[in-house]
Amino acid sequence: MLQYPQIDPVAISLGPVQIHWYGLMYVVGLAAAWWLGRRRAHRLGLSHDDIGDLIFYGAVGIILGGRLGYVLFYGLEQLLANPLWLFRVWDGGMSFHGGLAGVLLAAWLFARKHRLAFFQLTDFIAPLVPIGLGAGRLGNFINHELPGRISEVPWAMVFPPMMELEPEPRHPSALYEFALEGVVLFAVLWWLSSRPRQRGMISGLFLVLYGAFRFSVEFVRLPDPHLGFIAFGWLTMGQLLTLPMLIAGLALVVWARRQPVDKAKTAAAS
Repeated sequence: MLQYPQIDPVAISLGPVQIHWYGLMYVVGLAAAWWLGRRRAHRLGLSHDDIGDLIFYGAVGIILGGRLGYVLFYGLEQLLANPLWLFRVWDGGMSFHGGLAGVLLAAWLFARKHRLAFFQLTDFIAPLVPIGLGAGRLGNFINHELPGRISEVPWAMVFPPMMELEPEPRHPSALYEFALEGVVLFAVLWWLSSRPRQRGMISGLFLVLYGAFRFSVEFVRLPDPHLGFIAFGWLTMGQLLTLPMLIAGLALVVWARRQPVDKAKTAAAS
C-alpha cells in the first residue's frame, strides 16, 4: 500500500482569494491546446489569432457544457430542490460528457464562421484535448476525488476523506485516468494525426479510445455515492454515458475509412 500524498488543494492563497490546483489544471489544458494548435494552424489555413479564438470558443463550451452536464446527469435532484445550485460552480461538479457536448457545439459555430468542414475541425481539435483531460485528472487526485474501489494491489491508497469511515486501501482511479485519457490518448492521437488521414478518422478514434479507457476504469472506480450502480449491479453512470460515445466513434471510423485521405492536411507536425 502506498501513502496518499498530502497536497493542499489550494495552490495559491492571497487573503480571501484562493486559487485551487483543480482550477490551474484547466489553465494548463487550455494553454497546452493553444500551444499545440499554433504549431499546426497552417493545416487549416488559420492564423495564430484564429487559434486563440478557437481556444476561447472551446473554453466557453467546456465550462458551460461541463457544468450543465454535471447538473443534469449527476445532480438533477439537487437542481430541482434548489435551482440556484446550478450557478454554484465554486462547489465543484463538472462532467466530461457535458463538456464534450459543449466543445462540439463550439466547434460547429467556429467551423461555420471560418467556413471549415466540421470533421476537418474536430480532427484538428482531438489531439489537443488529452493533455487537458490528464491535467484535470491530476486535479481530481489532488482534491481527493474519484476514489477507487477497495483493492489489495501494491499501489492502492487510503483516500483521506475516507480515512475514518472506510480506511481500506483503494485503486487510485484518477491516476489511471490520467495515464490513459491524458498520456496514452495524447501520444496515440498526436502520432496518428502527424500524417494525412481520412476526414473524421481522428475524431472517431478519439471517441473510441476515450470511451474504451473510461468504460474500463469505471470497473475499479467507486460509483457516485448518490447514484450507485445504474443497472445490472455493475453499470455506472459514467459507463452509461460512454456507451453512445463508443458507438458513435466506431460508426465514424467505419465511415471515415470509406473517405479519401484529406489532402488539405500536411504531413509535417511542426
